[in-house]
Amino acid sequence: MSLGSGIDHWGTSPGDMVDAALTAIESSVQELLSTDPAYWRIEQKKDLLERLEKLQAQQAALKLRVLAVAGDIAEETGAKDASGWLRTDLLVDKAVARSQVKLAAGVAKYDLVAAGLAEGMVSQDKARVITKALDAIEADPAASSEDLVLAEKLLVDYATRLTANELKIVGKRILAEIDPERFEAVEAKALQREEERAQRRTFFQSRDNGDGTVDIHVRVSRAVGVRLRTILDSLAQPRKLSAQDRGVKAPYDRLLGQAFARVVETYDVDQLPRHGGHGTTVFITMTLDQLRADLGTAALGFDGDQITAAEARRMACNADLVPLVLGTDSEILDFGRTARLAHPIQHRALRLRDRCCQAEDCDAPAAWTEAHHLKPWSEGGRTDLANMVLLCGSDHRRIHDPKYGYERLPDGRIRFTRRT
Repeated sequence: MSLGSGIDHWGTSPGDMVDAALTAIESSVQELLSTDPAYWRIEQKKDLLERLEKLQAQQAALKLRVLAVAGDIAEETGAKDASGWLRTDLLVDKAVARSQVKLAAGVAKYDLVAAGLAEGMVSQDKARVITKALDAIEADPAASSEDLVLAEKLLVDYATRLTANELKIVGKRILAEIDPERFEAVEAKALQREEERAQRRTFFQSRDNGDGTVDIHVRVSRAVGVRLRTILDSLAQPRKLSAQDRGVKAPYDRLLGQAFARVVETYDVDQLPRHGGHGTTVFITMTLDQLRADLGTAALGFDGDQITAAEARRMACNADLVPLVLGTDSEILDFGRTARLAHPIQHRALRLRDRCCQAEDCDAPAAWTEAHHLKPWSEGGRTDLANMVLLCGSDHRRIHDPKYGYERLPDGRIRFTRRT
């Protein structure tokens, strides 16, 4: 049905009706926007948000109905299809425009989905999930038309109780719910294909930003992603609570990033593969004067990337990093010393003794900590329990930071003071 000035087959002119309805909607929205919700009652805010959620679904239903029959717009404007007109005239991104036109065609195929949208019971996001699941069932040779009808009914019903992401999970196994005997094996094969596809799509990319940070972009399987997030949450939550107790508000994404760094820094290097008979190592190259100096730089690895001497001293406390200390003629004075590095059994003894980070204002658990030499190795400090203390990554960096001084209190804790 055209929404222009023509006459439809009911003998009415929809043009004036459409314009009047849109004008009323626009006027109502402007009236609401002219008020300040800060002065609304809580019940008014809740009522508006609930009704807007329903109205958004109904607005999407109306838009998708029009897009489903918008081929004449493309013909009139010379666009390839309705998505082309959306791109050129409404400046909608191409991918978004195509997605909307595709969804419009999908919703038009499934009456219950369309009705759910029109009633405001099914959101646009949920409609997209349902139509994708139904299209997969329609293409499944093992599924019948009756299975498709029942699947649509079940998914629309689930949409009233589940989020879009939860609905997506249900949609993948809806056939097994309809007929477990017929479709459990099919579901298992589908999951296997999904996992194999996830393995093929897995990748890791890193980019040095040139400002001391590296951006990491990684794609892994859902199982690995969920496991990693669980690990990071378990590491970040205590830090969040500890920070809140001290009146500090730390962004949670930063805490997750620090937790990720913790996982990398505390990884058991004995589990790494062997290369040429030696465990994988990172080499730090610096002069003896640089190692002893508060300020200075060191080369990380063999590509010339620079880090501060303080960071090098902190990293040198870890057994998986080998310092190459050079003399005045660049000869190697020290190629790492196993006696300098805390033995795993010493780490265990330190954890039993210290139990947590020994900074005065920190209670990070021992699992997050590193062994630090109180008298630096570069000054002849010994690798024994009396000369070592546990510090979390943050405080370990702080104790090597020349901007801070510190003293050891009678109870063994470390008190930091900022140098002026």
